[in-house]
Amino acid sequence: MIKEFEGLREDEINVLLKAPAYVAILIGGADGTIDKKEYAEAVEILHIKQSKAREQLLEYFHEVGKTFKQDFDQLIDELPDDVTERTKEISAELRKLNVIFPKIDKTFSIKLYASLKEFAKRIAEASGGVLGYLSVSYEESQLVDLKMIHEPKK
Repeated sequence: MIKEFEGLREDEINVLLKAPAYVAILIGGADGTIDKKEYAEAVEILHIKQSKAREQLLEYFHEVGKTFKQDFDQLIDELPDDVTERTKEISAELRKLNVIFPKIDKTFSIKLYASLKEFAKRIAEASGGVLGYLSVSYEESQLVDLKMIHEPKK
């Protein structure tokens, strides 16, 4: 078990572990469809983060990486097809982090918050623009800051 998760309930741990999948679906599906580039970018970023994340997050991303593809696919099947409804449900799940972050190590929560925002930005940049990079759709730009998650207090 990840030491920062000690004392958390199973449902809270589940929210933390599925947060990257929720972020990938939220941003990737903001324009109505999750294209293969966005999915591939999410998988690639998770793979990289398992070895090159902020040191305190390595164990977390290793754990997330064990089930990311399955979580992603399962959430795609379970979440509404309608973008507005899907966005509402994902936002509600991600808002749970606002209650969980104060219960865990402050430094860990700050780093995880920053990492999720970075992850969202990379997903948004995965398709479009020149050669598929550096362009974020209007729909993605409205969500990429993950405003439903409050920045943990330093």
